[in-house]
Amino acid sequence: MSTYVITVPGTFTSGIEEDARARLSRTLRPADPHHTRMGTTEDLDALTVNDDGTFTIRLTVEADSAPRAEESARELADSALREAGLDDTSAPLGPAAVTGIDSDI
Repeated sequence: MSTYVITVPGTFTSGIEEDARARLSRTLRPADPHHTRMGTTEDLDALTVNDDGTFTIRLTVEADSAPRAEESARELADSALREAGLDDTSAPLGPAAVTGIDSDI
């Protein structure tokens, strides 16, 4: 198993209220990339929201392969968005991608 840092992009189609953003950030906190050497060095935030409504979620995921890590991260991101009161139409996600692998190798 390796620790992967995965990036999942998306768009808030109708914007995001401050309380929903706070709930989303709290939900993502356990998978925050700051808990990895790469996340600390690169100062990777779990949630970045741009002025145009696009956003990036960065998560750490333990997995045995990159495809499984991407799948797990997408599931985590989707679950966090739903917990914040957002669905597929208000916050569609793009494809997940490996940003880095945190390992001693």
